[in-house]
Amino acid sequence: MAQHNLIIILGATASGKTKLAVSVADALNGEIISADSRQVFKRMDIGTGKDLHEYEINGKIIPHHLIDILEPGERYHVDAFKNDFYKAFESITAKQKLPILCGGTGMYIHSLLQNQTFTAIPVNQELRNRLDVLSKEELILKIQLEKNQNRDAIDLSSKKRLIRALEIADYLKDHELETVERPEIKPIIFGLKNEVSITRAKILARLEERFQAGLIEEVAQLIKEGIRKEMLVFYGLEYKFIVHYLDGLLTFEELKLRLGTAICQYAKRQNTFFRKMEKDNVEIIWLDASAPASGLKQLITEKVLLG
Repeated sequence: MAQHNLIIILGATASGKTKLAVSVADALNGEIISADSRQVFKRMDIGTGKDLHEYEINGKIIPHHLIDILEPGERYHVDAFKNDFYKAFESITAKQKLPILCGGTGMYIHSLLQNQTFTAIPVNQELRNRLDVLSKEELILKIQLEKNQNRDAIDLSSKKRLIRALEIADYLKDHELETVERPEIKPIIFGLKNEVSITRAKILARLEERFQAGLIEEVAQLIKEGIRKEMLVFYGLEYKFIVHYLDGLLTFEELKLRLGTAICQYAKRQNTFFRKMEKDNVEIIWLDASAPASGLKQLITEKVLLG
């Protein structure tokens, strides 16, 4: 096991990541670090799918990190995640336990594997607004005029990434990036994958369960607490569509249909991002998410123990 000091279990929504990660943590004396961009927020439980009961196994609670660490209404970003991840990682390894990173926010996971120092560069909204009115061709021309820009590292097909590249170049004209010493991570990465039809069926069934569990009431309570509707819409998916429903813009049937479709589309984007990670030379051991959980746990533990 010394060959790997971090297990990563990733997959699209409703693939069963948490339950599997908990069983592996139980078998290998591990603790879980969440890689979910919304589960960091307190009182956003049903909509983010925290399913905290799943962390209980064999009469004990598996310790978990980066869940319920911020108040609703705050923002969280990649660099904050990286800082929080390494604090949790060092805390877990200091106890001679094995960190298990589990989640579906591919950008967060990828930032650790690629050691992307530019995530520390803040957003310049004023600059973004000015650049957003330009065409993709005009943005590419601007990048070509930047003397210190590494054009080979930029995805020229994405306007969003072109703007971010120019934002980075603008920041570096007047600032230097601090080099932050991080502990070395030696990960082994497992991915859970389902057939599209199975993913869709699981998403829709789980959504129905969440409505029954009080999903709409959770969003209504957050609004009652004073969380701005604009912020809830920013959090996306369940929160966005339920705000529209509460504002009378959707019927309940429209809410279910449109939200179910949006979550399925999100799962597709997650899988697309994981394929992009593989193109960036991230090795992912793919597992059939519909296989028996006990078999998946055994496969992971054997691969980790045998190195």
